[in-house]
Amino acid sequence: MKKLWGMSTRLAAVAAAFVLVVAGVALAAGSWEKVRVGSLEVQYNGGFSPKALSKKKPTPISFNVAAKIASLDPDEPHPPALREFVIEGDKHGSIDVAGIPTCTSGELQSRTSAAARKACGPALIGSGKTDVEVKFPEQLPILTHSELLAFNGGVKGGVTTIFIHAYLTAPVVAAVVTNVKVKKIHKGRYGLESVATVPKIAGGSGSVVFFTLTLNKGIIRATCTDGHLDARGTATFADGTGAKGTVLRPCTPKG
Repeated sequence: MKKLWGMSTRLAAVAAAFVLVVAGVALAAGSWEKVRVGSLEVQYNGGFSPKALSKKKPTPISFNVAAKIASLDPDEPHPPALREFVIEGDKHGSIDVAGIPTCTSGELQSRTSAAARKACGPALIGSGKTDVEVKFPEQLPILTHSELLAFNGGVKGGVTTIFIHAYLTAPVVAAVVTNVKVKKIHKGRYGLESVATVPKIAGGSGSVVFFTLTLNKGIIRATCTDGHLDARGTATFADGTGAKGTVLRPCTPKG
């Protein structure tokens, strides 16, 4: 498939959101926004609190985000599946999971949402909902719904792991666990790299079309030294479609 690499700051913001803004960047609150890359359309909304952040001391924030993904191609209305996000986040942001119990991917596999909560409840750091569209050949698409749960996977060798769990019940029954790896980098304005690897859903026939997620306050911390936080990233889909760009969001320095 031909790769479509579109420079789009908004799609990069969606990417940052989907990997939980673990690089310390959050979208400003507002109405739903829309971006199109090729035949792929993404709508998103999100916010964080508080908006005023210390200039020097990392401030705990709560974060929420929502997104919709759709294909505008009349010949292929089923959108391509998301495969990977790579995000470089502002050096003034950080993730802090110190003191929070951990969970392993194995403890989440093959578990319902309720069972995942029971197995790894103390490691839960965020929650929301997601819709996945499954389209098998020669069949109409089927929409399935699930809770979206974020669990702390711990820190090892300077890399923080987060597991994002969903459980599908139709037309397939399966747990979907996305791994997010976060580490420090040194690239000027950018200080953290987050890589989210999304597994195949329903053997590659499933695509995320909606999600909303809220992270608990304190998981993300940030300072505001110059009135904005920046990020840049790349999103890659199963059909080879890709987008990359940068995003800047304002904050209010205090102290």
